[in-house]
Amino acid sequence: MADYDPDNIFAKILRGELPAQKVYEDDAAIAIMDVMPQIDGHVLVIPRAQSRNLLDMDAGTIAPLFAAVQKVARAVKAALGAEGVTITQFNEAPAGQSVFHAHVHILPRWTDVPLKPHTGKMEKPEVLAAHAEKIRAALQER
Repeated sequence: MADYDPDNIFAKILRGELPAQKVYEDDAAIAIMDVMPQIDGHVLVIPRAQSRNLLDMDAGTIAPLFAAVQKVARAVKAALGAEGVTITQFNEAPAGQSVFHAHVHILPRWTDVPLKPHTGKMEKPEVLAAHAEKIRAALQER
């Protein structure tokens, strides 16, 4: 397995070097809006621990990460009135990983609403902010 790159975009977000629309954070993880969402409300949950992906993640990081994933997924579903959620996690480039810091995708889902393909197009900041506000409010209610 390749080495961890401490200059990846998520490491920079964790260090506060790049902005992100945060919806949740605790000692183990942060959750941010995906700037290139595949569907409205697409959130990424990122462990604070340096891990390239799940395959090299310390066992002690996994439980708190997935506790955060569950908490945020419930809030995403409630905030956006989704019928369900898709939760995905990719390991290495052939599997679809494009940022090499472990992260989990939470995608709210509705019947007959397909996911958008990754085109590299960034969502408007005001759209991300509106979704983030709804999710943060749902987290406060829980």
